[in-house]
Amino acid sequence: MSDLERIVEALLFLAPEPVGTAELAEACDATEAEIDRALDLLGGSLTGRGVVLREVAGGHALAAYPDAEQAARRLLARPKTPPLTQAQAETLAIVAYLQPVSRPEIARIRGVSSESAVQTLTERGLIAESGRSRFGAVIYRTTSLFERLFGLAGLDALPDPARFDASPADEAELRERLLRAGEQRTS
Repeated sequence: MSDLERIVEALLFLAPEPVGTAELAEACDATEAEIDRALDLLGGSLTGRGVVLREVAGGHALAAYPDAEQAARRLLARPKTPPLTQAQAETLAIVAYLQPVSRPEIARIRGVSSESAVQTLTERGLIAESGRSRFGAVIYRTTSLFERLFGLAGLDALPDPARFDASPADEAELRERLLRAGEQRTS
């Protein structure tokens, strides 16, 4: 592969739109004939690979191999979210396992205010308001986006907490232990 061919490939990779031969020639300080030859060589070197050289919209562009279209659509359709902070992950776990759950309950379990974490998780669409408790506090539940991002078929696909510590019969006791631990953390 020549230097010119490498440069043309790099420019096509970086360009958000198809690039014409004249533009490539100007950018590479080469003649249009040299660019045409580099494009021919590049197209040949990409044969049998996952990327192909296309002539579209009056220019040249790198594109995915046509057989990869469905896989590419699935990959690119996934929502992109920044990683969760520890506080957000703790809050999300509490909501996922104890839902519906109120912000005061979350704060009691964590031992610290969870207002910011709840707000961020709500803004990201991972949890949503699902009503009010009998005391008027907003209660939260996870959303279908949460299930999709974590690859869950449903909430019943969450790992069973019994595997970690408590049996299903001890769920109420676990909630109380978590609340007590949170209260001790704040003391």
